[in-house]
Amino acid sequence: MTTARPSWDDYFMQFALLARTRATCIRRQVGAVIVRDRQILTTGYNGAPRGMKHAAEIGCLREQRGIPSGQQVEICRGLHAEQNAIIQAAYQGICIRGAVLYCTSAPCTTCLKMIINAGIQRVYYLEPYSDELNARIAEESGIELIRLPAGEGASS
Repeated sequence: MTTARPSWDDYFMQFALLARTRATCIRRQVGAVIVRDRQILTTGYNGAPRGMKHAAEIGCLREQRGIPSGQQVEICRGLHAEQNAIIQAAYQGICIRGAVLYCTSAPCTTCLKMIINAGIQRVYYLEPYSDELNARIAEESGIELIRLPAGEGASS
């Protein structure tokens, strides 16, 4: 008996969902995977820089101060999943120009600017991120932001 194979989008989004399970953010867990030619290049999840304590260990300053999602992100200890995936590529000497990013959440403006400068061409995501500047930046830069249907990538 054969079972249906997942689409490539579903396959790679499953890896982003798996990466998300390593996230240490108290508020939001996000995973990302950078892919080129149907090969995974790097993964990332949101959390503190190497060797630093995570919010899950010491608490979240933004949570303690009641700061809404998407505001004052500069006081967060962690990096976003997309940032960590891009940094991993640089750290390992992997070229990601022309790649595709799969992320469990749409990128924030800062991540989108990094994605543009890294040469990533397209971003697939599951959950929206309220950032009104993103659509304009994506359109102007030519980056495709594609929201996958709720069932795509989210199945077990």
